[in-house]
Amino acid sequence: MESKTEQATGRFDALKWLVVFVLIAAGVVGNLYFGAESLLYRVLGLVVLALVAAFVALQTERGRRFALLLKEARVEIRKVVWPTRPELVQTTFIVVVFVLVVALLLWGMDSLISWLVSGIIG
Repeated sequence: MESKTEQATGRFDALKWLVVFVLIAAGVVGNLYFGAESLLYRVLGLVVLALVAAFVALQTERGRRFALLLKEARVEIRKVVWPTRPELVQTTFIVVVFVLVVALLLWGMDSLISWLVSGIIG
């Protein structure tokens, strides 16, 4: 019984994705067709079509999984401990100094190797 339900859902999902594709195509074609109209009206029309397409897409299995992923990502981001301003400034300073030191070392090694090669080649 469950396999029939999954097959029916899969068939309806394909139809829903077709509707999403048609809505997006209608937005693109409509934007080109009404190119002489006000930009405000065209943008509002595109936003409405995008919202309807997103709503239809969220009704599919993949859309539900994507919404769940976004919800879980939001929960995880809330768990992040963000650095304070002094920590951020100190870490940035350390990184800049380290990059400068490595750049100077590479420049020195490049100059030394260049000097040795020019001495050998003549």
